[in-house]
Amino acid sequence: MKIIMLLFAFCFSSGNTFAQKETFDLTAYTPPKNWGKEINENVITYSFKDKKKKTWCQIGIYKSTISKGSIEQDFDSEWEGLIKKPNNKEPQDSGNAVKEIGGWKIKTGRGKFTFNNSNPIALLTTMSGYNRCVSIVAITNSLDYMPAIEKLLASVEMKNPSTDNQVNQPAVQPVLQSTIQPTGNSKFAFTTTNFDDGWVATEQEDWVRVSKGNTVALIHYAQPNIRDFNNLDEKTAFVWNTIVAPRYSNLSNLWIRKSWWADGGFMDAKYFAEADLTENASGKKVHVALYRNGNGGKWIEIITPDKAGFQNQFTTVYQQDGTNWDKLSVIANYNKFAVAANDLPGNWKSSSGAGIEYYNIYSGNSMGMASASSTTEFIFQPDGFYTSVYKGVDGFNGNNRYVGETCNGKAFVTNWEMKLTNRFKGATETFSIQFEAVKDGRILHMYRGTIEELHLFKMK
Repeated sequence: MKIIMLLFAFCFSSGNTFAQKETFDLTAYTPPKNWGKEINENVITYSFKDKKKKTWCQIGIYKSTISKGSIEQDFDSEWEGLIKKPNNKEPQDSGNAVKEIGGWKIKTGRGKFTFNNSNPIALLTTMSGYNRCVSIVAITNSLDYMPAIEKLLASVEMKNPSTDNQVNQPAVQPVLQSTIQPTGNSKFAFTTTNFDDGWVATEQEDWVRVSKGNTVALIHYAQPNIRDFNNLDEKTAFVWNTIVAPRYSNLSNLWIRKSWWADGGFMDAKYFAEADLTENASGKKVHVALYRNGNGGKWIEIITPDKAGFQNQFTTVYQQDGTNWDKLSVIANYNKFAVAANDLPGNWKSSSGAGIEYYNIYSGNSMGMASASSTTEFIFQPDGFYTSVYKGVDGFNGNNRYVGETCNGKAFVTNWEMKLTNRFKGATETFSIQFEAVKDGRILHMYRGTIEELHLFKMK
């Protein structure tokens, strides 16, 4: 109990006289000096080992995930995935009062487990806020490392995801959902989502229509082929003429932004155009902006009564540096719909792969290629039972290793959550789920904390 209370006393203090901070996802912190560092996609791990004393410590800072709705639910889920399952240990003390700092609620817990004839301590600090969940895990077999743990926690500063650029972060959601409206006019149960911040998303034939007050944004399904064009403004003009211009007339004040080095690499280029037009369907004069956030983004059309309305609602776009793109980028995350059990029967599948070719830095000769690929398939039955099949292969220079796992169990679905029984070693696993609307279908997104995420297309 003393340890946990000490952690709370230090965590998130505003004063910081330590070394320069590092940032991982939403967490800024000062790392321990002279510790080993390992960087993975979802976690940065710092470790130290004293061979003479036979003591060691590891501190892991995890990438943020979608909140389950409360600090209690987030803490329980993080303990299940980050502490209990790897170490088979329940928390000995998770009763500390929840504290709130800067919109983030904080809860800690600890537990002991057996490892190599010793009893290490596992410490979990979970922060929940802005519909995100972040955890820091410290595991050690000696109290000698407590000052280092406390010092790192004392340096932590959390970012507000609503004000930080979320480029290529599909898991980040702008708001929570308060009301979901089923409809009988679609092959899916839910085609409208009412968000807590006032935006309303509705699935339509060629886009998801997102509206709030007199502002409308269309998240287009179409991805026109722009590979034949070299310049970014030429690509933007082509897309404008393809998916925007046919529905308007009386074009005036057209401006197409050219690329700018401060946008980032070529994958992060900001596509933007705007003009004053007359809407053919209604005869109204409107201001229309077209935006795409990077090469992997969706084309978003924003319709406001005038340019001032666009700038007040979103941002002022500059030709060069200085544009805050955050409010435009987050619009894509409103393509989010609840999932009903009746939506799932059928085969859903995802696949992924990657390869790295190695070269000798002195001779330039190829040293071989490492590759990995995997497929996951879920077969959901109308009676609620499921079968999942995972297949993977990885190797170097043709020396491959094959793995696979098949699970059969029951799926329990409640709009934004799915529980699957009889998973690995018979465990029940809980996923946060959501549908993304695409042309003539949906993508099923499944997230299990920081452990696993799946993006599945329906095959049949």
